[in-house]
Amino acid sequence: MQNRHSPTPVRCRLSVLLMILLSVNAYASPDDPELEALTLADTMQKKPEKASDWRAFAEVASGYARLRDGGNETSQRLSIDAQFDKTLTPAWRLFFSDRVDLNWPATSNGDRAINTLKEAGVSWKPGENTLLDAGRINARYGIALGYNPTDFFKSYAVRSAVSVDPASLRENRQGSVMLRAQQLWDSGSLTLIASPRLADLQMQSGWNPNIGATNHNDRYLLAISQKIGDFTPQGLIFQEKGQKPRFGLNLSHLLNDATVFNLEWSGGYALKQTDAAFAAYNPAFRAGEQQWQQQIATGISYTTSNKLTLTAEAHYNSAAPDNQAWQQLQNGSLPSYLLYRAYSQQTQNLTTRRQLFLHATWQDAIIPHLDLSTMITHIPEDRSRRYWLEARYHKDFWEVGFQVERNAGSVHSVYGLSQSDTKYLFSIRIFR
Repeated sequence: MQNRHSPTPVRCRLSVLLMILLSVNAYASPDDPELEALTLADTMQKKPEKASDWRAFAEVASGYARLRDGGNETSQRLSIDAQFDKTLTPAWRLFFSDRVDLNWPATSNGDRAINTLKEAGVSWKPGENTLLDAGRINARYGIALGYNPTDFFKSYAVRSAVSVDPASLRENRQGSVMLRAQQLWDSGSLTLIASPRLADLQMQSGWNPNIGATNHNDRYLLAISQKIGDFTPQGLIFQEKGQKPRFGLNLSHLLNDATVFNLEWSGGYALKQTDAAFAAYNPAFRAGEQQWQQQIATGISYTTSNKLTLTAEAHYNSAAPDNQAWQQLQNGSLPSYLLYRAYSQQTQNLTTRRQLFLHATWQDAIIPHLDLSTMITHIPEDRSRRYWLEARYHKDFWEVGFQVERNAGSVHSVYGLSQSDTKYLFSIRIFR
């Protein structure tokens, strides 16, 4: 994604993107002052307007990256995100959510436009506490912030990673085609999901809906939540065809008025992550025996009276390489190492066995409407680190954002492999 030419075409492209973005919200300011006055005078006679079924935003972004080889790289992006949620009758509802990212230059696989169909389906409410949903649905599970062992539908779901922020990765991903049934009661809920195999696993890009990425195998999930005293734990059982079941637990507890403890765990018999990666790309690969593996994300969040939230988490994945295995993988075959890295990224699993995660968010920081966020991720196995900072100012129907990302570590470490040393991104977003 390199662009080492003069800045003139960059400014031209950015100007065009800004014109497109501003035209999205051209309707927001009345052109006729008299019409505005009449509308204001007649306000008392009108009924409250119904909330729109549509929500959308357009965003332009311009980035600059300092590369490890001493060069630099510029990029531009136009994103359009739309959501539709329409209640047809008290029992029936339609929902749709889609995102398009246009990139300059094109992505590494040659695609300039990437469409992510996040959700599209229908919901039926046959009873007061019963829901049935069908379609492409984003079933997100997990209560941790930096890593989610119980988010069983996350693999191969991200098509366009516009930010390393975990919240962005969870939001901007494609859903899985499924049938979901939910039963609610005063102190808990029960969810059943069936997601069938519809196509082979093949990462298709561009405008292709890429059904094979999310529906390449039959998958089933049962999740139950029940309040027990001051706790409301959630238990999960996930079954994928040809594999042994995996179990999950989400547990959150309020330690005091400002502090929350979270524990997220999953476990089951599975291959080592390196074997799973090589088997995924090479069906003839002879993997070892499945062993009991578990993934854990646990931490504490503390919120101050001035809207500052601090989160510290520890992450663990027994299926990933430990210190010795990670060093062997780094110093071994480069194709095998890169293949494993690609698999870990696509399945959103920890690359190594351990990870430390710190996150802070400050709403209305310093001045009203200014939100600051920062994140530090540390890998004990190779001592590589990622630093991320975002400032976002929002008001009414627009917001501006600025991000800085810094990757530090040796050449083949988790974050040292990144082509860029430091990235900067400026964005403008207009809401409808």
